[in-house]
Parts: sequence; structure tokens; C-alpha cells
Amino acid sequence: MAPSGPGSVRRRCRRVLYWIPVVFISLLLGWSYYAYAIQLCIVSMENIGEQVVCLIAYHLLFAMFVWSYWKTIFTLPMNPSKEFHLSYAEKELLEREPRGEAHQEVLRRAARDLPIYTRTMSGAIRYCDRCQLIKPDRCHHCSVCDKCILKMDHHCPWVNNCVGFSNYKFFLLFLAYSLLYCLFIAATDLQYFVKFWTNGLPDTQAKFHIMFLFFAAAMFSVSLSSLFGYHCWLVSKNKSTLEAFRSPAFRHGTDKNGFSLGFSKNMRQVFGDEKRYWLLPIFSSLGDGCSFPTCLVNQDPEQPSTPAGLNSSSKNPENHQFPAKPLRESQSHLLTDSQSWTENSTNLGKGKAGLSNPALTMENEN
Repeated sequence: MAPSGPGSVRRRCRRVLYWIPVVFISLLLGWSYYAYAIQLCIVSMENIGEQVVCLIAYHLLFAMFVWSYWKTIFTLPMNPSKEFHLSYAEKELLEREPRGEAHQEVLRRAARDLPIYTRTMSGAIRYCDRCQLIKPDRCHHCSVCDKCILKMDHHCPWVNNCVGFSNYKFFLLFLAYSLLYCLFIAATDLQYFVKFWTNGLPDTQAKFHIMFLFFAAAMFSVSLSSLFGYHCWLVSKNKSTLEAFRSPAFRHGTDKNGFSLGFSKNMRQVFGDEKRYWLLPIFSSLGDGCSFPTCLVNQDPEQPSTPAGLNSSSKNPENHQFPAKPLRESQSHLLTDSQSWTENSTNLGKGKAGLSNPALTMENEN
């Protein structure tokens, strides 16, 4: 076995350092359990009924908090499927030919049947040099993971993972349950926190746990409420954090609401159709992360027009058109409420098979 070089040692050290925020949260969570369940509920509370109610509610929130946090950390981000990767022959052509029309022709053939509608700011197809693939809509290359991540939202150091299509629902639930956890602790600890300052508590170590527990819960509640509110707004608009800072670009230009389908359908795209799973950290998001419905694709003059009888200029967010290229079934049903529209779109997709995407150039990843 070849000896490890300096670069390999540095990468291993970085991987260890990336876990420090997760270890910090885990230790803080462990201390909060001891401070609340033992020092507050068992040692300080005198009313048995209050103890039972607080312990049951606390353990329920604690379990949901840990479950959603665990799923956010250990759910692997999804990468683009094989159809978006260039074949070996196409890679050889890209390496052999000078950059220019030859490159564009190779990418044009590779992207001919892919359901992609977003572009670079210059109007080119989004191509990742590092991963050697044509990036699906809403996919971005993470410099920390060194991979292209489907529907990437951001890389979160507190979970040491990329938040994207595969775990965005888990991340939202993690924020929600951690906020409820902190609010519950602050609310039930408040009266004992007041007693601490009025010398109403016995002079034991429990009083210091009670004081610091309230301060920690109150401070985290403020930060978590703003972060959770921001992501709720993103879900309602069907945006990722990256798209909120830089609007996605289509062939007709940028549009900050290009993927919005209306509040109800935006929610369903993240949480799924079955509401009984919405509050559980179980994957239920719609689609495969490689294609997404958009109301703007038919504004592309080189894409097929809408079926007869439908107004392509309609601004009603609940009445979006099907993309020209087929979406996955679980995504497609978000766009329409009528079966006839599905049949028309299927026929339209068959009639346009083989349509190529022009103006293809490469986007370099730095």
C-alpha cells in the first residue's frame, strides 16, 4: 500500500474537524437532558402531576428532535443519475477537440433528451467539469463534498452534511422540533428561573443547571425561530437558499419564481401527498430530484407550444403547464388536475422526441 501523502493527511484532518459542530450539539443536547429531566423535573419539581406531564412531553419532543437530527446528518445527499453523466466516448471527444463548436455539439447530443430547463447566466447549459456531467435543474456542485448535489440548498456545518433533495424535509423537521424543544424548556423552566433570582430554590447544584438551561433555551429559541421562519418562506415559494440569493436562469432570462406552483403544491413537493408522514422524519418528497415542474418552460420559443385551449400566459400559479420533456410521474401530477391534460402532454412529448437543446456551452466549476 502506498504511503499517505500530505494531501491525504490534510483531508482526513478536515473530515475530523467537520464533526466538531455535531459533537458540540450532541454534548449540549446530552447536558440539557440531564439538566431538565433529572435536575429540574425529578429534583426540583414537587408536584407529581407536573413531573409526569413535563417528562412525557419532554421525552416526546426529545425523541423527535434526535430522530430528525440523526436523519439529517446520516441521509446521504443524492447525486445526478447516470443519464446526466457523459459517456466515455463523449468524454474523450471533449478532451480531444478544442473548446468551441465541437464541444457544443458533443454536449448537444448528450443533453438532447434530458429534462433540463435552467441555464447559466450567459444562457448556456450548466455543465460541471469536475463531475463531468450535465447538471440537472436546481443541482449544484458542493465544494465541501466535492460532488454535485440534487436540489442543493446549502452545506450545513451543524449537521456536517449537504442539505438537498434527499434530506431537506428532515432538515426542516429538525429545525421545527429543535425550536419546539427549546420553547418547551424555556416555558416550563421559567417559574424556577424566577425562583432562582428570588432565592426560592434550595441551595443545591440544581439551581445552576436551571439557570443555564433557561438562558441556553431562550437564546437558541431566538436564533432557531428566525432560521425556521426563513425556511418556511422558502418552502412556500419553492426556492432553495441558493436560489433565494441567485435566481435561477431560464432561456428567457432569470425568474425568482420559476419553480413556484402555488403554496399547496410547493408544500406537497417537499412533504409529499400523504399528510400522515408530514411530521415524521420519513422520506416522502415527490420526484427523484433530477427534474422539477416549472411554469416557465413554455416561454422558451424553441420548446413546444401549449396544447390548444390553454393560455400559456396565464399567471394563475395553480394552472401551470407541463414541460415539453417528460417529468417523473410523481412530479408531473403537481402540474394539473385533469387527466386529459396528462394525455395531451404525453402525446406532445412523443411528438417532440429527439428535440435538441441549442446554445450549449460549458460552465466551469471553480
